[in-house]
Amino acid sequence: MREQKIGGFSERLSSQAEARKALLEKFKPKPTAKPAEFESTAAKKARELEEVRARRAAEKEEARRLAEEAEKARQEALANDEQFQLELKRQERKDRKAAEKAAARAKREQKSAMRRG
Repeated sequence: MREQKIGGFSERLSSQAEARKALLEKFKPKPTAKPAEFESTAAKKARELEEVRARRAAEKEEARRLAEEAEKARQEALANDEQFQLELKRQERKDRKAAEKAAARAKREQKSAMRRG
C-alpha cells in the first residue's frame, strides 16, 4: 500500500510563494520612531560640554572649600599648640637679634670706612 503524499503540488507552490513573500518582507524598510525633539550633533556636543564644564567647576569649588577648611583647622591647631607658640616667639627673638646685629655691623663698617677713606 502506498502512502499518500502530504499536500499536493498546488499546496507546495502556495507555501513556496508565502516563504518568498516573508523573505521579501525582511528587506522592506520599516518605519522608524522619530524623537519628539531632534537635537543636532553640534547642539548635543555643546550641551554635553556645558555639563562637563559645570561638573568640573563644582568639583573645583568643592576642592577649594575643602582646602580652605583644612587650612583653617591647621591654623587653629597651631594656635592652640603652646609648644609651637613658644617656638614662634623664640624664632621671632632670634630673627630680631640677628637683624640688630647685622645693622650694628653695617654701622661699624660704615664708620671704619669713613676713617680709612
